[in-house]
Amino acid sequence: MIFLIKQRRWLYISLTILSLCLAVSMTPAKASDFSRDLKNLSPNLSFAKTEALNSPPSLQGLGAGGLGLALTFPHDVKSQAKASVQNLPPSTSVSSSQPTNWLEQGRNLYRSGRFSEAVTIWQKATQQYHTQGDRLNEALSLSYLSLTQQELNQWQAAQQSIEQSLKLLQTAKPSADAILWAQALNTQANLQLHTGKAETALESWQQAQKFYEQAGDKMGSLGSQINQAQALQTLGFYRRSKQQLEVLTQKLQEMPDNEIKVIGLRSLGSALQIIGDGKSQQVLEQSLVIADKIAAKPQLSSILISLGKTAVDLQDPEAALDHFEQAQQEATNPSDQLEARLAKFKLFLDYDKPELAIPLAPQLLQQLRELPPSHTSLYAAINFVATLDRQSNPDQILPLKDLAQLMAVIVQSAQQIQDAPAQAYALHQWGKLYRRRQQISQAQELAQKSLDIARQLQANDIIAQSAWQVGQLYKQQGDRAKAITAYTEAVNALKALRGDLVAINPDVQFSFRTSVEPVYRELVDLLLDNQPSQAALIQARELIEALQIAELDNFFREACLDRTQQIDQVDPTATVLYPIILPDRLTVILSKAGQPLRSYVTHKSQAEIEQTLDNFLVALNPVSDSKDRDRVSQQIYDWLIRPAEVDQAFIDTKTLVFVLDGRLRNIPIAALSNGKQYLIDKYAVALSPGLQLMAMRSRHQNHITVIVGGISQSRPGFSALPAVESEVKQISKAVSSSLLLNQEFTSQALAKRVKSSSAGVVHLATHGQFSSRLEDTFLLTWDGEVNVKELSELLKNRGSDPSKAIELLVLSACDTATGDDRAVLGLAGLAVKSGARSTIATLWPVKDQAAAMLMTRFYDQLRQPKITKAEALRQAQISLIRQTDFHDPFFWSGFVLIGNWI
Repeated sequence: MIFLIKQRRWLYISLTILSLCLAVSMTPAKASDFSRDLKNLSPNLSFAKTEALNSPPSLQGLGAGGLGLALTFPHDVKSQAKASVQNLPPSTSVSSSQPTNWLEQGRNLYRSGRFSEAVTIWQKATQQYHTQGDRLNEALSLSYLSLTQQELNQWQAAQQSIEQSLKLLQTAKPSADAILWAQALNTQANLQLHTGKAETALESWQQAQKFYEQAGDKMGSLGSQINQAQALQTLGFYRRSKQQLEVLTQKLQEMPDNEIKVIGLRSLGSALQIIGDGKSQQVLEQSLVIADKIAAKPQLSSILISLGKTAVDLQDPEAALDHFEQAQQEATNPSDQLEARLAKFKLFLDYDKPELAIPLAPQLLQQLRELPPSHTSLYAAINFVATLDRQSNPDQILPLKDLAQLMAVIVQSAQQIQDAPAQAYALHQWGKLYRRRQQISQAQELAQKSLDIARQLQANDIIAQSAWQVGQLYKQQGDRAKAITAYTEAVNALKALRGDLVAINPDVQFSFRTSVEPVYRELVDLLLDNQPSQAALIQARELIEALQIAELDNFFREACLDRTQQIDQVDPTATVLYPIILPDRLTVILSKAGQPLRSYVTHKSQAEIEQTLDNFLVALNPVSDSKDRDRVSQQIYDWLIRPAEVDQAFIDTKTLVFVLDGRLRNIPIAALSNGKQYLIDKYAVALSPGLQLMAMRSRHQNHITVIVGGISQSRPGFSALPAVESEVKQISKAVSSSLLLNQEFTSQALAKRVKSSSAGVVHLATHGQFSSRLEDTFLLTWDGEVNVKELSELLKNRGSDPSKAIELLVLSACDTATGDDRAVLGLAGLAVKSGARSTIATLWPVKDQAAAMLMTRFYDQLRQPKITKAEALRQAQISLIRQTDFHDPFFWSGFVLIGNWI
């Protein structure tokens, strides 16, 4: 399902990665014991993947795993603790009530996920150290306390604890050792990132790195550098982050083979996976080889689980299953074994193999029932039930009553260990089970309890799903007003989570479709029911736009649309159409500056609408029957355009701007026909993510400067594009330009040219593909594929000055994935993300001679005074229709303008 269970974007390198430094600060026996304990504290040393709003986090990354915090005992602090014990009055013996043992108890509780109890123990330790005047161990206890409070979402308390810890370190005499400063700064940075202060977190980790280096802790330094790379990603500096991770890879490669190197490589592999770097699998595999070579058996299962999840992301279920089964065999602790079995169980169900999942289900149910209550065990159980609940008929696998009984136990256990978020999730999931059994009143009671707890916690991620569930139940009971109220609360929570709804995990494409998009759509459906009021139309329009932006954020896995401007402030001669496909109808909302919103409804099922759109795409093939094409084209024209024309809604309109929904994004709107002429014959056409556009600047119409790049020769895996050479040379003659062709067209050369030039247009004629999968979206340069994130950052290589932004990005030979209704949205996102005001690209591979001809004519038009980009493209398309052999819509209608058309 989707995204974050807690309001956090990342979890960081494991506590375990720094266990080595403890060995030098304790007696050999104690060091060995504590190092082993610390390893057990985090069996999974990866950066945690984000999880579903409708399912809590899996075992991976929970508890201490991934917090990048060095739970170290520096020499001076340990010695001072010993001295305090030795100086106790003779009548006092060292017992479990003493702070040294309390710290150890707290670590054990933290390891088992019993965070509330760990807080109590560390508070006692803090008070005792304060009474004894042991400021350094008091500071250490407070740092521990802060990280545990972060686990419980107690952000204000966590802030107070770490501030107090740092204050003690600043005033301590003798001065605190560097390692203790490093640990405290690590805790502080983690809190800063969790509370949206990524830039400050980056600075704190940089300071922590200096202290680790001062203390001679090489792995601590590497750990905080990996954390810095994560902070850079949060800030949007993907290239810098990748460069830093590549440097860290090199440093790890130079280290001798040992367990710390294994852990570092595993953490690094997971970090690379987060940013979609294909090297992640290679790094994880290297970690596995070394772990096997040095017999680091406790690490094998964790690495294998990470590799299995990587294989799932790469859609290789056989490899994933192999890794999960090996992980189960190699597991040295129950947590890894359980996680491997749960991952295998989920894999079987995701790939529609219930016959393989059924034998596992009773075993997992029994194991989950027997686990002692802890943060980890609660979420494992809720995830298990959520996985089953996603199935169309979970009763085939386990009786619903057994799952409901498990959730009842989990709710009670969550209350027992004071884990309110887990309690809220369990109530939510329990309510869903009752709803499946049509026990609506019980379902509503549980959903409402979940929502009440979520409100108390101010946990927007839980509010989003629980309010949605409450809304669905009201809707089912026919209470439209209360349903709209609940749905609105859910949407508002999703908007508040916008930055955190950025998915790290590629599963998010599926998750977005099942956990975020439906909330928006179901509310729009409610608002547009019967005859909607102006207020309802306005809210529906805002929701459609918010959904588009959420999809862009989801595609790029980060919030990417910030500076915006209303269309009616940009071009009062434009009319904006919002067609939205609902289950039983197609509704078009029409927006024109200075006029009330209008809406038009066509009552057709979603299946029939989507089938017609698919038929239109098939009919656009030049070998298809032109009569079929004209018939289907007119059908769609009648849905989208004709009602407004009859209503005379397009008077004085020059440009039609479409905010397209779902499968509609695949079709070339310009090629719709009323039976006599194409839409492009009457209006300029543009696509947009909504009224919210990048703020525009005036363009010097008569003076256009273009950076032109292209590849005409074949490259490994890609055919030659012979007409590209003619295209780029003709453009270079028509307008002022700088040309990068074939060997000259490298990513580095393009970045350098973009940075040094003031050109307003970047024209790239090369292979490329846009898809709903970020990993499948790329542009080909001479030296290889550039993924869309790298491309957007490369194009944004002029700093933050809006006056230097790229006015137009043209991708004349790129392709969008066939049948992928989010691919065009990715094109829009590229323009927004890179700072380009608009993009011209193609919906399908177009004959390169036609592309060359259309592009040359487009630039001829663009040089004309007072012509918009949309009108220039329109004139170029009309030119092909009327003056060339490429009059068939297949050759010209695939070119679309996305973004600002002025």
